[in-house]
Amino acid sequence: MSKELRDPRKTFGSAVFEAAKTNEDIVVLSADSGGSSGFGEFKSTYPDRYFEFGIMEQGVVGVASGLATTGKIPVFCAIAPFVTSRPYEMFRNDIGYMRQNVKIVGRNGGISYSDLGATHHSLEDFAIIRMIPDVVILSPQDPSEIENAVKAMLDYNGPVYMRIGNQSIPELFESKPFEIGKGNLIRDGQDVAIISTGSLTANVLDAAKVLEDKGYNPMVIGMPTINPIDEELIEYAARKTGKIVTVEEHYIPGGLGSIVSEVCSKTFPVHIKMLGVPKTYATSGPYNEILEFYGLDAKGIVNSVVDFINK
Repeated sequence: MSKELRDPRKTFGSAVFEAAKTNEDIVVLSADSGGSSGFGEFKSTYPDRYFEFGIMEQGVVGVASGLATTGKIPVFCAIAPFVTSRPYEMFRNDIGYMRQNVKIVGRNGGISYSDLGATHHSLEDFAIIRMIPDVVILSPQDPSEIENAVKAMLDYNGPVYMRIGNQSIPELFESKPFEIGKGNLIRDGQDVAIISTGSLTANVLDAAKVLEDKGYNPMVIGMPTINPIDEELIEYAARKTGKIVTVEEHYIPGGLGSIVSEVCSKTFPVHIKMLGVPKTYATSGPYNEILEFYGLDAKGIVNSVVDFINK
């Protein structure tokens, strides 16, 4: 793990810009959101491929769908609840139902827009977007995975929703091609399997070190694809450990934990502990303090896992 921290939004915007150099079909749409999404260089270099609409996310989604019918690859990035909850009907009908090749990216996902409160939190996006058939959902875990997930997203022919955070994050892994639908067995173990997604995987890795020091042998799995989920890897974890803990920056119902439970119910049922945010309007404040409040920091994860193992 590198101690250097990188801004996920700038990392994302730079990755789109690099891909656009060799693919003239990539266009960027903004709802007064392009600058904060890392698209400054794209806008100045390719002004004819950058479209600013102002704050009208529902309309942007419809235009994106229309552009896709002409062979363009539209990328629309804004604050996560403003591209999922606000234009949900348009996402469902104009992109999902029409199976358009549109890429919707929710930045400042989860509770990472911590100080702006519940209106700017996105704790239900996995739940609602996975109810739209055939939409791929990505939640990369570190900067290099964001870069490679962008490449995979743009190469994929079909609708994709990607979630990225706000706070700067460390490099966790060596850079490698991103394979949609595949999880990562980060650490094998037998006492319990911890499955996480997004930038919280960094906290899980810190927690795994503490657990190892305490004499436990945890398996750690990273899930950068939420839909389609890696069912084979989940079943492996269930069969080997018999206990699974899921960790996500999402409401406990409807997200990664629910998906893992659904998979296990049809393959190999086991006891599952879901760590996330309870279904309430989450508190606001400094990001790390909110994570600690909900037990999603390394210490909170360790305490929950130890209690779960010893039940």
